[in-house]
Amino acid sequence: MSTAKPSPESPVSGGELLEVAVHGGFMLGWQTLLYKEVLRFWKVAFQTVAAPVLTSVLYMLIFGHVLEDHVKVYDQVPYTSFLLPGLIMMGVLQNAFANSSSSLVQSKIMGSLVFLLLTPLSHRSWFVAYVGSSVVRGLAVGLGVFVITGWMVNIHFVNLLWILTFALMGAAMMGALGVIAGLWAEKFDQMAAFQNFVIMPMTFLSGVFYSIHSLPPFWQKISHLNPFFYMIDGFRYGFFGQSDVSPWTSLAVVGTALVLISSLTLHLLRTGYKIRS
Repeated sequence: MSTAKPSPESPVSGGELLEVAVHGGFMLGWQTLLYKEVLRFWKVAFQTVAAPVLTSVLYMLIFGHVLEDHVKVYDQVPYTSFLLPGLIMMGVLQNAFANSSSSLVQSKIMGSLVFLLLTPLSHRSWFVAYVGSSVVRGLAVGLGVFVITGWMVNIHFVNLLWILTFALMGAAMMGALGVIAGLWAEKFDQMAAFQNFVIMPMTFLSGVFYSIHSLPPFWQKISHLNPFFYMIDGFRYGFFGQSDVSPWTSLAVVGTALVLISSLTLHLLRTGYKIRS
């Protein structure tokens, strides 16, 4: 992953937002804001969706080619097959976070956030719109990674419900965390620091490229403190029916983390943290 500053994504003007409200019928406030946020990243999909997919494809080609014959994780599971769910989930998590965080920081810098503050939208509407659009972008990237790289490996689904559950919960949690980061950050440098020093290390140390059973005991214990590990491990269970910990344990940890982060996000939005003087 590059450590360069994230570039601003295409904004959606007030005129376009009004056009949505008029031609889309009588859309509710949160629906209009959700549409605006989805349109914001989709207008530059080559940057926001295609580029992350390409990054994951390169990971698959490089790591799969180098380690395929040298790493065995689960019985009868080739390394490239093991790697694919981790790359999909990594794309989902990182891009869900990037969507909400970049949108809020960009709105602050451009001064357009004040127009949202003038609307009668509640803090719950903000939450649904920003987190909902982040889920859409994260799942779009994850689906793109699967479509492009799925033909390279022998992959199958053991339990589609587990896959969808962890993908949705993981994307929602990271979208909410992105809102927190976006509210806290005053400029893109701060957001990039949050992403590079918090999100990226936790993602790479979560078992995307390896099973934690291959780690020394000390690092296994450290991995068990990382909620990202449970998101990826539970997601991977849906493909193989095998995981490093029980999927029910992963579900409990991810569910608890989602509730806590969402509650904090709603509280910050309700109090207007760093967006109301």
